[in-house]
Amino acid sequence: MTYLFQMIRFFLTALLCSLFCVAVSPQTVSTEVLVTGLSSPVSVRRDSRSIPYIEARNDLDLYFAQGFTTASDRLFQMDLMRRLSRGETAEIFGKTTLEEDKRWRRFGFARIAEETLKVMDPQLKTAIEAYAKGVNAYIATLDEKSLPIEFRILQYRPTEWKPSDTLMIGKILADALSTTWRNDILRLSLQSMPKDKLADLTNPVTPYDVVLFGTDDKRSSVSGVRPQEPGDISSLLAATDREAAVRKSSLERVGLYAEDLAASNNWVISGKRAAGGKAILANDPHLAPTTPGIWYLTHISTPTMRVSGVAVPGVPGVLLGHNADIAWGATNVGPDVQDIYSETFNEKGEYKTPSGWEMPVKRSETIKFRPNPLSPATQSETIEVLETRNGPIILEQDGKKYALKWTSLDPRNNEFEVFYLLNRAKNWNDFKRALRSFGGSAQNFVYADTKGNIGWYAASRIPLRRVGDGALPYDGGTADGDWIGYIPFEELPHVYNPPSGLIVTANQRIVGTSYKYPQMSRDAATPWRAREILNALSAKQKLSVEDVRAAQFDATNLAVKMIADEIVKSSAASPETLELLRKWDGKMTPDSTAALLASDIRVCMGNKIADVNKPAPASVVRERVLNWALRTRSALWLPSEFKDYAALMRYCDEAVRKQFADPKRYGPDQTTWQWGKVWRSRFPHPLASVPLIGTQFQTPTVAIAGSGQSPNVGSNVSMRHITMPSDWDSTSHVIPMGQSGDPRSPHFKDQFDIWANGRLATFPFSKAAVEKAAVSLMTMKPK
Repeated sequence: MTYLFQMIRFFLTALLCSLFCVAVSPQTVSTEVLVTGLSSPVSVRRDSRSIPYIEARNDLDLYFAQGFTTASDRLFQMDLMRRLSRGETAEIFGKTTLEEDKRWRRFGFARIAEETLKVMDPQLKTAIEAYAKGVNAYIATLDEKSLPIEFRILQYRPTEWKPSDTLMIGKILADALSTTWRNDILRLSLQSMPKDKLADLTNPVTPYDVVLFGTDDKRSSVSGVRPQEPGDISSLLAATDREAAVRKSSLERVGLYAEDLAASNNWVISGKRAAGGKAILANDPHLAPTTPGIWYLTHISTPTMRVSGVAVPGVPGVLLGHNADIAWGATNVGPDVQDIYSETFNEKGEYKTPSGWEMPVKRSETIKFRPNPLSPATQSETIEVLETRNGPIILEQDGKKYALKWTSLDPRNNEFEVFYLLNRAKNWNDFKRALRSFGGSAQNFVYADTKGNIGWYAASRIPLRRVGDGALPYDGGTADGDWIGYIPFEELPHVYNPPSGLIVTANQRIVGTSYKYPQMSRDAATPWRAREILNALSAKQKLSVEDVRAAQFDATNLAVKMIADEIVKSSAASPETLELLRKWDGKMTPDSTAALLASDIRVCMGNKIADVNKPAPASVVRERVLNWALRTRSALWLPSEFKDYAALMRYCDEAVRKQFADPKRYGPDQTTWQWGKVWRSRFPHPLASVPLIGTQFQTPTVAIAGSGQSPNVGSNVSMRHITMPSDWDSTSHVIPMGQSGDPRSPHFKDQFDIWANGRLATFPFSKAAVEKAAVSLMTMKPK
């Protein structure tokens, strides 16, 4: 009986313990792995979303383990990104990407990356080298069976990861977020327009702006070279369009295309404006959707540092997130850091300089490609690249050659030192010291700390020109376009603890026209997202995390709503349309018919105005002119075929309804006209379209909320981050798909529902919270 009683008590105790453990913390599965290259053990815990929490005794082991761990989830993505910037994708995809490779080779980034390694901060270089060793240690574990499926499908093995490969990824970020030279040529083409219309098209000021630094006291002007005749420009514009299409397809392949450089929302709320009395930081970058996404959630710690947030696979450390003392986020600024130069060559192959004729530097680039994408056998094609004193020749048209000068072509400007320093920053002064080192595409860095302080700094190296401000192309044979320095760091726009207790950036124009450097945000995005976010947050005196979450997920489109209101006010549409628009709240929700109608009517109106104002692009007219022209009933912009704007609105309503009723579009049943028909989730994998094998890489395609001008931009929301420095363990951080790049993994797309519905997802930070959330523990030990 005693034995039986003991057995019953044992099983009851085990059962209760089991029930208790399930209720409090998932069971942790432990494994060990021996790895060559470590000096001491490293623990890698993973939570239910497979986020790695890497804990090491020193920095070298930490970055080694981060490289190893990230490669275990995203090796093909890492390999594809380095191939992209090195111009080596045709070697695995065939001739379809050969033009993309040629474009990247012209920049010469492979040489620049190696030169950057020689001059970068020694500590950062050591971290990058340790990370590379970790990646290679993982690659060494792979055989034909364990090789990620993409490599097996494409029939190749990844080569050794080099430290310079990390820097090559930085160049993709730079291309995605700071390519503005086409705008110089576009502005040149507009010089043929009437002066009053040109002034409107180039006027940066709108009633909806959210300016953070300076005031608007005058209109800006463009300067550069003397305008050419329109006939000289049309073919050049066509050539830039072709180049832009190649760039777009290339960047979309890795999820880093940012249309019009519009890439992110962020804001910080001071303790006096927060319901809990402590600061709040929010950030949601907007980039081209892809699977796997560009971000990888990670948590790294040593005895002297603890950081969590998102990393870019292939890059050590955390790019956006928080440590134990501060949090930071980033959005694109859109300054002019590129200039295009018309170079004059003579019959000897020399080009004109201010001091006479010189020979350009010539380099040959040999590119491998697969004649048959199904076979790994390759052939080669060699291109010759010319470089003048201004930069590489990137465009040739009508016998003219154009060179590009760009901050990213200077080896002294690196993209990642700032993040190495931010990971270790403890206060506002450390934050500023980190930003001083930044040489990548200019970012609006927002800041919040555990003491309740908030701040913002627009940082990078913004060129100063000898003549003008880079708005138009330069004649390469003169010294006018020479760069004579950068905007001093102290003079870059910044704010610390503003009286409003609120700082919002969403790629909008951040500086007023009183700011003496107009190139700072000349190529900024339209103000719609920033204005809606500011309106929503300003509506309450005290803001909660729920208010912040709602603002990130807000599908309100102010630009389209304003058009709808003008239509209703003028009764300038059919009774059916007017009924819908009167009831509409401006939110671009999947089931909304009004959203679909109003959006297409706005496009139609912009197109009609642009049709009679060539060469102004319809997109520029729509985003820069249409709303205020309609509001003020500007006679200057009203097409002559319409007697007034009401007639234009009625015309577009009728045209759009006719298009929608076509059975080839939506059909006559108006209830089927819904925004969700056109605005859907889309996260393509590079191999998803491959016949037979592509289905395994497919991701959910469903109707979702948002639009291009809403705070919530739908599939382009690459992650959402909300954190309170007073309670790091309540941080929410979510990505659209999942941590793993393996379509067979349960973590390939397990975060989609959370992301699609705008829900929060806790990302624990403290050691106790991490251990509680862990479902697995891998201990990496020196071999």
